[in-house]
Amino acid sequence: MVRRRGLSVRLKLTLSYAGFLMVAGVLLLAAVWVYLLQYVPDDWNQRMLHQNPNRQLLAYTFAPAAATVLAVLLVFGLLGGWFLAGRMLAPLTRITEATRTATDGSLSHRIRLPGRRDEFRELADAFDAMLARLEAHVAEQQRFAANASHELRTPLAISKALLEVARSDPDRDTGEIIDRLHAVNGRAIDLTEALLLLSRADRRSFAPARVDLSLLAEEAAETLLPLAEGRGVTVETHGDIAPTTGSPALLLQLTTNLVHNAVVHNLPEGGTVRVTTSVRSGTVLLAVENTGAQLSPELVSTLTEPFQRGAERLRTHPTGVGLGLAIVETITRAHDGTLTLTPRAAGGLRITVELPAAAAHTDG
Repeated sequence: MVRRRGLSVRLKLTLSYAGFLMVAGVLLLAAVWVYLLQYVPDDWNQRMLHQNPNRQLLAYTFAPAAATVLAVLLVFGLLGGWFLAGRMLAPLTRITEATRTATDGSLSHRIRLPGRRDEFRELADAFDAMLARLEAHVAEQQRFAANASHELRTPLAISKALLEVARSDPDRDTGEIIDRLHAVNGRAIDLTEALLLLSRADRRSFAPARVDLSLLAEEAAETLLPLAEGRGVTVETHGDIAPTTGSPALLLQLTTNLVHNAVVHNLPEGGTVRVTTSVRSGTVLLAVENTGAQLSPELVSTLTEPFQRGAERLRTHPTGVGLGLAIVETITRAHDGTLTLTPRAAGGLRITVELPAAAAHTDG
């Protein structure tokens, strides 16, 4: 919105200071005038009137002095007000310059306002914190876009190569090419759906409802039981009723991703997955723990980043798209929860999701 240029804040403050000083001066001079009228002796005033019959004594002697005082106060108020306003608004000038710099695209600039804590410094610190979060968010989005583009380009490049082979070699077995195209396109579809789910969860575009995490855990375990049996993994579920509030579909996706991740990234044979639910004061917990290889804390800290799977976990399952735990983290954040990943001393991983507990039902 375009607005006409008005008076600067510094000029407004200067005029306010000067005006306040002038009003105070006028009131002070008026008080002195009243005092003189009340306490000057009448005989002295009569003698002075006799010497100057055409003038009132107080008006003759007081008015010029009062005018001089007001003129000095006006000049002092303008100069002093301009100086004081400049000193007071100096932090705001730095904040404005930092805002313009951020608007131009430089998010690394910080105000770092010195001095003790006051309103301007609180504003500057809050602005610095906002810039830091925004810079981190932009960097994360840029990294995510680059990784997503790379992941989507891979199946498309494979499809293009397969189609070129089929066109250049008409005698080649088309059944094999069709099967490979089907698998590649299925992976691209899975990745696209995962990206859409990630975006929907991040926007919190869902209607909250009462959800029992223990039921979701049982459903996810039952759904993934054939996969677990095929990989020789035992899935155990137990725990308390854990009611929370949120999207049933998203929370089921969260639970399924956790169980799927625990089954796939497990021991080659004889692995175990334990899914438990519990209730704490004001929160409910969903914990998924699996056996597996030793994981370093440095590697575990990167597992929730999109497409960051670690060297020993990379493409261990053909249907993985590298967004499973990233989706879990986004869904957890969208439900005001906390996601914690802890490497097990014996190998494997323990993942805990803590969500706000649902309010208890009241009858009647």
